[in-house]
Amino acid sequence: MDIIKIGAIGITGVLLAVFFRSVKAEYGVYIGVITGLLIFGITLENLAVFMDEVQLFQSIIQADNGFLTILLKIVGITYICEFCAGICRDAGYGAVGGQIEIFGKVMVLLTGLPILLSVVSTIQNFKG
Repeated sequence: MDIIKIGAIGITGVLLAVFFRSVKAEYGVYIGVITGLLIFGITLENLAVFMDEVQLFQSIIQADNGFLTILLKIVGITYICEFCAGICRDAGYGAVGGQIEIFGKVMVLLTGLPILLSVVSTIQNFKG
């Protein structure tokens, strides 16, 4: 049960970070980053299983995988940006974290443009 493992790592990391933050503030930040990286690594392991299932799904429906690829890129962009922004905020650099989130939103918009163009093209084809 990975969720129990993730919860235990998260709670342990936070408790250690709070404890060490009172001793030396930068240790709390380091422990927070290490905890986040551990959780990220476990998430990537589960993502590999998800990708196998997605490939099976693609082979069953035999559809254009361009849209699914775009969707997976968007999910990756949002996850990575949220992770990095959270680390920046924990380190006391909320403005940098906010800028990372803005960049992530712009990248999601740019990555999703082909889907928007396809929808507009489909609507125009129906109009005749």
